[in-house]
Amino acid sequence: MKKIFFTCMLLSFSMLSACSDKEEKPNVPNKPQEEQQTNVPNKPQEEQQTNVPNKPQEEQQQTHEHQQKPPKTNNENTVASNTQAGALKNIKDQLKTNLPITLPKGLPITKGTFLTATTKTETNQVEIVFLESKEYLSINDSKLKQPDRATAIARLSVQQYESTDEANEQISFENYSQNGGQEVDLGYNIKGYQDAGVGSLWTGWNEGRWAIATHTRTENPEAGVKLAKQAVQFLETHMLPIPKQNGFARLDVYESGNLIVWQEGKLVYTLDSIKDPLKALEIATAFYH
Repeated sequence: MKKIFFTCMLLSFSMLSACSDKEEKPNVPNKPQEEQQTNVPNKPQEEQQTNVPNKPQEEQQQTHEHQQKPPKTNNENTVASNTQAGALKNIKDQLKTNLPITLPKGLPITKGTFLTATTKTETNQVEIVFLESKEYLSINDSKLKQPDRATAIARLSVQQYESTDEANEQISFENYSQNGGQEVDLGYNIKGYQDAGVGSLWTGWNEGRWAIATHTRTENPEAGVKLAKQAVQFLETHMLPIPKQNGFARLDVYESGNLIVWQEGKLVYTLDSIKDPLKALEIATAFYH
């Protein structure tokens, strides 16, 4: 009897031990494995991929961008520019006027030179002398007065009058077909009219609201017609500014006295100090917008 009881007790103890081992087996190894797969490696990996390398890279990019930025200057509005657009903006900034002035889109300058200018501003008038220089020179730089440092391209003056009628009186507009004179064919279905007097010979014609005339001496009449034909041909592919109301251009064979004037309401634009008559036309057409 005791032997049977002892055997039962031994079997019960064995079963309890087996159950205890079975319950503890999934808990003991799984917990470290879960921590090893999720907590332990992932945290350092995330820090390594996002925090550690990116910060130096961002600082490196910011340092590179800082090195690429050009240094700021206190005279950005007065310096010359390696582009004509920049130079013209600087020139307009220096005018310091409320007059609604339009500047040309560009000027014919010698290759390898820079566009600059001197400016003068009064209450109802501004004056700009466009120059080209072989070096960067500020707008209104005192060195521009030295002939060996810069060369004048053209002079532009813009004046405001009390009324549009007064402004229109400043324009020497003529309808050459009504004035008479010897008719001459200038090409492109345009007729010119020659008029001589006091040793000078004029060949005039009209294009839209413009009156245009070439000047030569009476002993060299063909030169005036030749220049007129060249001007007509040029204006076939280039547009003069549209005047309100009229415009006048005088082109001189002997490269003296070239003058282009046009009205813009109460404003009168005057271009002069240009030797080459065809270059004078080229500069005037740059005002067309």
